[in-house]
Amino acid sequence: MTDKPRFAVVLSGCGVFDGAEIHESVLTLLAIDRVGAVAQCFAPDIPQAHVVDHRTGAVVEESRNVLTEAARIARGSIADLATFDPQAFDVLIFPGGFGAAKNLSRFAFDGPACTVDPSVEQAIKQAHAAGLPIGALCIAPAVIARVLGKGTLTIGTDADTAKALERLGATHQGTAPTEIVIDRANKIVTTPCYMLATRISQVAEGAEATVRALLTLRETP
Repeated sequence: MTDKPRFAVVLSGCGVFDGAEIHESVLTLLAIDRVGAVAQCFAPDIPQAHVVDHRTGAVVEESRNVLTEAARIARGSIADLATFDPQAFDVLIFPGGFGAAKNLSRFAFDGPACTVDPSVEQAIKQAHAAGLPIGALCIAPAVIARVLGKGTLTIGTDADTAKALERLGATHQGTAPTEIVIDRANKIVTTPCYMLATRISQVAEGAEATVRALLTLRETP
């Protein structure tokens, strides 16, 4: 077991429209490495809600598995989220992409009434109970709000999504593309990334700020 901080990174497939946002995922992994920590990727072993042709935006008649697709980003080094053990990690973090709202949860389809995949719900509840800081990028804060029913979070400035988070019990705070919101009481850090970002450099800045803030919260009782 390494003595470096260990991040559990939860992916939701591969590709912004039906899985994990690739830039957000890779830049999160890069930020984790740059702060001297290590990452282990996870994903639920479930079918995708649907498959989207990323050239056209059209849904195609095809079936894919979230864990198998997420393994593309993780270069094969990935585990079933059902095996997540909070005692083996220091931080839990969720990159965004529509997969967070379609596969990890049904937020994209059902809004505040959405369900959350059981393995995702279990991981969030276990991490929170163990005092692990939890990070969420882009639309992923909606999953945290649905599971915990509390927290000060951001998805940027979209009014309808902000209202949906507040209906789930969270408090929404508007932000600029690279800003983060730190909820010290609940040990949650969020940033809007591509909910607002127009450049990949903005995503990189937000991801790194999130990772660094999570490490700070890790040291908080």
